[in-house]
Amino acid sequence: MSPVSHPLDDVFLLGGESPVRRLGYGTAQLTGPGYWGPRGERREAVAVLRAAVEQGVTLVDTADNYGPGLAEELVAEALRPYPDELMVATKGGVVRTSDRAWHVDGRPERLRAMCEASLRRLRTERIGLYQLHRLDPEVPMADQLGALDELRQEGKIRHIGLDTLTADQLEQALSLTGIASVQNRFNLLDRSSDAVLRVCEAHGLAFLPWFPLADGALTGEAGAALTGVADRHGATRGQIALAWLLHRSPVLCPTPGTGSPVHLTENMGAREVRLSAEDMSLLEGLASARRTRPV
Repeated sequence: MSPVSHPLDDVFLLGGESPVRRLGYGTAQLTGPGYWGPRGERREAVAVLRAAVEQGVTLVDTADNYGPGLAEELVAEALRPYPDELMVATKGGVVRTSDRAWHVDGRPERLRAMCEASLRRLRTERIGLYQLHRLDPEVPMADQLGALDELRQEGKIRHIGLDTLTADQLEQALSLTGIASVQNRFNLLDRSSDAVLRVCEAHGLAFLPWFPLADGALTGEAGAALTGVADRHGATRGQIALAWLLHRSPVLCPTPGTGSPVHLTENMGAREVRLSAEDMSLLEGLASARRTRPV
């Protein structure tokens, strides 16, 4: 698929009504290995969260199982009272019992309990974007989304999002209720969710790509190509990878995470990079070359 041509817009209307800046901030890196326990000093995490908002972030993405619970508590400690323009997104539907154990639980009563626990940790009466972290294959989709719809009708959440699903599942979900966003893995080297992206574009849904920096894989052949583009723009490879997402589709809203103030500022600098058609063509070819290489 060729790069999408569009004016580079810094703002996306989430759910068609809530403006957020497209480059946000994710909180997973504020927790320890396996998203379990603290990573460092609490005050350092609080400082990074505040710096993100000071640098213009209006979309903060977290989850109840980061910590577990810790990331949401940090968001509240750092950012309350929440600015009117700030969209705090969190996720539920996955239970953690250790740093390596993830248990999907989409039973309606459990989703309600998880959402209400997130409300308490975030110290808010309504969550801006509540995302189902995984669809539970043991529970009908209609029951899972029905539980979230009830929470929305009660005013406990504003928008509903989904995480890690297929294009067909997304179409099915859209037939059941209003969806504002999707989170799937998508980055410069992994375009396996292209079909999901196309559905998001067709319906005006935000696509929050996870692992937007390819989880450290921007090395080797890809790194060499990135370095060439980065040098032309006076940017870093990470900035180019994020800028590619912002140029690739107007619905892509990456939320890279970091616990480093320096790395945060570097990531935010991707908003200033303007990639040419030649740059986009070169970068687009990286995933194609990766797909054709023997496994």
